[in-house]
Amino acid sequence: WRMRQGEGGAMAKECVCGRPVTLIGHIENFPDFPKPGVTFRDISPLLACHLAFDTAINELSKIITSHRDCRDVTRAKSVKIAAVESRGFIFGAALAQKLNIGMVLLRKKGKLPGEIRSRDYGLEYGKDILEIRRGILKPGEWVVLVDDVLATGGTALAASQLLKSEDAEVIGQAFLINLPALNGADRLMREDTKSPIGWVLEF
Repeated sequence: WRMRQGEGGAMAKECVCGRPVTLIGHIENFPDFPKPGVTFRDISPLLACHLAFDTAINELSKIITSHRDCRDVTRAKSVKIAAVESRGFIFGAALAQKLNIGMVLLRKKGKLPGEIRSRDYGLEYGKDILEIRRGILKPGEWVVLVDDVLATGGTALAASQLLKSEDAEVIGQAFLINLPALNGADRLMREDTKSPIGWVLEF
């Protein structure tokens, strides 16, 4: 896959939390948060419903394992999930557990001890810095980048560049939500052409 959208998160069972039986039905929209003009997609209801969360993880794992190099990640060369702070940790940890592979943390500035690498980047509503511990990845190790939302692509691009600075090979990027109006996927295709991109939902 170069760009791949999942099945939209239709849930096979009746949802016990009383919300619509879709993943989209478990995401709430908050206009003008955290600043005017930005709509915040809140995943709290999805995480609060075990069936919705399980469906999201299953859909993300399908996207990852559909890549030709990851159809059986346990038998591929060394593969790890790289998750972006903070909500990416939630999905990254669950995916790493499901796929029986390790996970690497990409953290905000000042959160990691020891020798680090850093990369600054622009957000939809500001700027920030991502960091990784030096040596946590082996040269040539395969990595799948995971986060909750793909917006402008700034975070994902910085994360990918940070991983590559450690000589890792980013073989794919998977997101729960893509916001196509912000053109993040197009930006990643232009500037990070070797990393296939997939997501479950679009808004």
